Amino acid sequence: MDKEKQEYDMNIIYNYNEYPDKVSGRCDNCGNALFKSSVSNYVFIRECRQCGMKKRI
Repeated sequence: MDKEKQEYDMNIIYNYNEYPDKVSGRCDNCGNALFKSSVSNYVFIRECRQCGMKKRI
């Protein structure tokens, strides 16, 4: 059987408290481990370099 893959909307920023990593340190959408990071107003945002999924940490 195929695993059900959840579709993520790349236009919104997910909150880490609501959507923790399925595998620690890896993107939930594509499994990549490389991220771009930015901080604005004391909020840390992590963006996957491969697919662009964003999480507010």
